Amino acid sequence: MPDRVLVLDYGSQFTQLIARRIREAHVYCEIHPPTRSIDWVRRWAPKGIVLSGGPSSVYEEEGPGLDPAVLRLGVPVLGICYGMQLIARSEGGVVVPGKREYGRARLRVHEADALFAGFGEGDAVVWCSHGDHVDEAPPGFVATASTADLPVAAFRAEGRPIHGVQFHPEVAHTPRGGEIVANFLFGICGCAPGWTSSTFVTDAVARISEQVGDEQVLCGLSGGVDSSVAAALVQKAVGDQLLCVFVDTGMMRRNERRDVEQMFRDHMGIRLVVVDASAEFLSKIANIAEPEHKRKVIGETFIRVFERAAREFGGNARFLVQGTLYPDVIESLPVRGPSATIKTHHNVGGLPDDISFELVEPLRELFKDEVREAGRALGLHEDFIRRHPFPGPGLAIRVLGAVTEDRLRVLRHADAIYLEEIRAAGLYDEIWQAFAVLLPVRSVGVMGDARTYENVVALRAVNSRDGMTADWYPFDPAFLARVSTRLINEVKGVNRVAYDISSKPPATIEWE
Repeated sequence: MPDRVLVLDYGSQFTQLIARRIREAHVYCEIHPPTRSIDWVRRWAPKGIVLSGGPSSVYEEEGPGLDPAVLRLGVPVLGICYGMQLIARSEGGVVVPGKREYGRARLRVHEADALFAGFGEGDAVVWCSHGDHVDEAPPGFVATASTADLPVAAFRAEGRPIHGVQFHPEVAHTPRGGEIVANFLFGICGCAPGWTSSTFVTDAVARISEQVGDEQVLCGLSGGVDSSVAAALVQKAVGDQLLCVFVDTGMMRRNERRDVEQMFRDHMGIRLVVVDASAEFLSKIANIAEPEHKRKVIGETFIRVFERAAREFGGNARFLVQGTLYPDVIESLPVRGPSATIKTHHNVGGLPDDISFELVEPLRELFKDEVREAGRALGLHEDFIRRHPFPGPGLAIRVLGAVTEDRLRVLRHADAIYLEEIRAAGLYDEIWQAFAVLLPVRSVGVMGDARTYENVVALRAVNSRDGMTADWYPFDPAFLARVSTRLINEVKGVNRVAYDISSKPPATIEWE
């Protein structure tokens, strides 16, 4: 194993960014709950430990705590915000409750070494987001930085590799935060930058081979980058033991089935079976409007289709490969720490309890951009790598409200026109994800001097690195006008078009 860092998640909205910053420095890390035992931590053998921020107060009786033994391991520790407060409280410092500070602050560095090596004279801009703060460092600790409102904005233990910062170095609003993370990883922990997409591929192939052995494996293939990279990894590990199954749910984009068959057979030479289960899926979700209910029904239906495919085509395959990503897990289940469930992804929280497969999820700890890099390391064609994300439930979660064949027809046509115009404008590779949404409302319009009462289509386009945060794409108004005109003129049943200018957060990328 390469050097690795353990991130203990206390529920911060920024915990995933901590992991990203560490991985961007080519050091492997994983996020785990703070309830991991000290014996587990020893066995995991991290080169460093990061305690994340979180919404709790160290004074809450039910708040997540810190085993003091973590600070006695001799392993470097970095506490961020709540993590710093836990260190301070555990070691006898003073934490002041209730003084909320949110936003940019000017950091005055007192010791330009260790965590702040290379900072030199002068101030640095940092981002604060806390309700409590450390007012007095514990005995045996030294304040290494302050702000106008924080007498102890950072501290270190004398003679022990324990550090804390009250601000958030992991966010983009702390411009030199990457340097602080790098100083911790390399200067304090002594990590070597040995984790790359190539090393991930090598390790993943070895793990898959060990897990699967000589058993048959089924892969649920959607044609998106996630399932494509997962399939390529498993194929590299077990070869002809893999059978890929593309399920036509009846909720796919225009020509999706044809395009996926052509791409995989032309570029990968992979064993591929296409199953038309459109009637089954549409009947299962008929009249279901609530999005969480939709996702769970779709997730269970996928599993039943795969079970039949395993019996019919896959030699009763014991294993099922899924292109599950880390953002899917984070949003679906609070499995890492005290974080909230945002939405249940069909391939995580939407799976039935009586699933007959053992899951193979080689991408479960990766972000989207890391998956793309792994695909390039595997030699996948750029047609796979550059595809915009497409959700497993398909258009079912882009038809808001009840899903019918007629509403799918309207959305499928609108989405095709939108993507066609994006490609014609040379914008497809500049945008992370773009799609149309059919709203559950109708609006009054006038066409040909007659009253209309028809559907509203919303357009969505975002830029993102990993799907955890996203900003809406600033199209030229002339482009939006052109798309709107085409949609209203060419898609029967549409008389109004809107453009979604919400970022994530507070919105999510998909509407459901």
